[in-house]
Amino acid sequence: MMKEAFWEQWFPRMVEWRRHLHMNPEVSYHEKETSRFVADRLRELGLEVKTDVGGYGVIGILRGDKPGKTIVLRADMDALPIEDGKSCEYKSSVPGVMHACGHDGHTSMLLGAAAYYSTYREELPGEIRFMFQPAEEVCPGGAIEMIKDGAIEGADVVYGLHLWTPLPVGTAASAPGPLMAAADEFFIDITGRGGHGGMPHVTADALVAGAALVMQLQTIVSRTVDPLQPAVVTIGTMQAGTAQNVIASSCRITGTVRTFDEATRTLIRERIEMMARTVSETYGTESSVRYLIGYPALVNDEQETARFFRIAPKVFGEGQVQLSPKLMPAEDFAYYLQKLPGCFMFVGAGNPQKDAVYPHHHPMFDFDEEAMRYGVQLLVEMVSSCREEG
Repeated sequence: MMKEAFWEQWFPRMVEWRRHLHMNPEVSYHEKETSRFVADRLRELGLEVKTDVGGYGVIGILRGDKPGKTIVLRADMDALPIEDGKSCEYKSSVPGVMHACGHDGHTSMLLGAAAYYSTYREELPGEIRFMFQPAEEVCPGGAIEMIKDGAIEGADVVYGLHLWTPLPVGTAASAPGPLMAAADEFFIDITGRGGHGGMPHVTADALVAGAALVMQLQTIVSRTVDPLQPAVVTIGTMQAGTAQNVIASSCRITGTVRTFDEATRTLIRERIEMMARTVSETYGTESSVRYLIGYPALVNDEQETARFFRIAPKVFGEGQVQLSPKLMPAEDFAYYLQKLPGCFMFVGAGNPQKDAVYPHHHPMFDFDEEAMRYGVQLLVEMVSSCREEG
């Protein structure tokens, strides 16, 4: 396990880094200062540093004197366009922006892992890449661009983790195979003929057509998709009308689709497009559908997930490591796993005693910083196990 002297020295630094990042968040594709902060810390640790990888991505590189595997560790850096509702000393100083998903903790843990290996680099065979990725929260995501820029070229394995407040601090979870869903988005525009609210017979009501379509879309999962295949179709917004006595001439519907199976993913897209066309025709309106293919399903490697279940109990204790159910949130870490064997892991970060009870993407979101102790140890132990296998 990790050396105690290192732990005593560096964990307070990790908390300091995390709180600095929490106070100075930057949204996806705008992580300029975050990138600079990370690069400066890596240079202080004596690592080779590459910046502007796939946008604002940063990679710290440590090479050992002996041959060995090239192992990639990834953390995401971006924040969300949410107003921080907490009252604490490290509350976001940026109006309308906050770290509401734990990426500040992910970045700090990976810096902690870099600090560990920079301290004990003489023990390192092969190469470790500490990869700090921008733009996880917004499609098309930062992972694709980092891959295009060669971030994982020549690598053997990739690991990532997510602080997860639905799990209590001191626990962890993962699963082999499909773990997190593919996520797509759709935007439907319905065009009718507006008019006076008292003369509906000379109009084509886009709002009524939109309402009918919303109800029809809800039948896709219940009446079209195989009930043994997990799927979600969620309507997030419906916008129509300007006044109580005016019939709407346009309506916009937006939503998201979550699936694990590519055939189901294709089927749902086809059904959305068909329903939009036929329902709008029924009400004398016209429609157009813009369908955006988002992140693929995240599929963990069987052998590397087996490694997690061997290693994690050493960090968290026996009985504290769980088999995760499939989760409908999406993660662009999925792209790395399409290229390399690896494992994505969840580290428990919830704690009612510290008010770390709010869901991810909530204005009151926070996590128990003790979770970072476990998370950085898990990363180090996964790397050590992989290195031992040559």
